[in-house]
Amino acid sequence: MSILFINGSPDSKGTTASLAATLLTGKEYETVQLPEHRIYPYGSTLEGDEFDWILSKMKAADTIVVGSPVYWHNICGAVRSLLDRFYGRVAPGELAGRKLAFLYQGEAPEKWMLDAGEYTMSRFARLYGLNYVGMAETQKDAKALAKKL
Repeated sequence: MSILFINGSPDSKGTTASLAATLLTGKEYETVQLPEHRIYPYGSTLEGDEFDWILSKMKAADTIVVGSPVYWHNICGAVRSLLDRFYGRVAPGELAGRKLAFLYQGEAPEKWMLDAGEYTMSRFARLYGLNYVGMAETQKDAKALAKKL
């Protein structure tokens, strides 16, 4: 089983990465540190864009774990840009057969912020055919979610 962790946090050793390490304990996985790659906004046609490269990594994985800190009450910009780029470029159901887990954490997110992030990711999963296994906000959540991978 191949696992891809897409880390939307600019801190490669921060809380989001720590949640992934807990979720994926004992498993081999590849990390894409999303802020280190050029994913231009939807509608852009700028040279050096790496969306297709990241999409190919997602298509090659059996399990995709997306991690995002809560910034401005929502999913971070790096992850949001990645999701936005799917529109019109990726056919509905194109990622069928893969699992998707979501890691979403922040200093003190309110329930509505977490609910909004989970809604976005579960809806994204349904649209592109992914099996959404759930969201982890804490280390305890990540340990429980690991049983679904």
